[in-house]
Amino acid sequence: MKSLKKKRRIQVIALATIALVISTALIGYAMRDGINFFRSPSQVAEEPPQPTEVFRIGGLVEEGSIIRGQGMEMSFRVTDGGATIPVVFTGVVPDLFAENQGMVATGSLVDGVFVASEILAKHDETYMPKEVVDALKEQGVYVDPNT
Repeated sequence: MKSLKKKRRIQVIALATIALVISTALIGYAMRDGINFFRSPSQVAEEPPQPTEVFRIGGLVEEGSIIRGQGMEMSFRVTDGGATIPVVFTGVVPDLFAENQGMVATGSLVDGVFVASEILAKHDETYMPKEVVDALKEQGVYVDPNT
């Protein structure tokens, strides 16, 4: 009788382990397109990603680089002080989007140009995304105004 209970426990543990592995694999498979990695312009310049890879790029909008095209098209350059990447975007930009301001864009790199599908801008005088601040500090460009 004890060996039957022991077998049953082993079977239950084995089935639970298999179910856990399968569910983890399915969750990972479902999230593969929903995960966007952040990169600074210097990281993109050093190791350009594949054209099909969607990622986020952040930095400062370079002064004098905003060019508005026809309709809602625009282009500009994003920099972290170490490298500059050209960006093109079609759509409505946030009201606070401006030169020398922090921004984060989601999209992909095609032929050396970042094609953005979404742009996020800072939301007040002191806010800048943590990833952008870290990248700018690495380049020695950013000085924290609170210190």
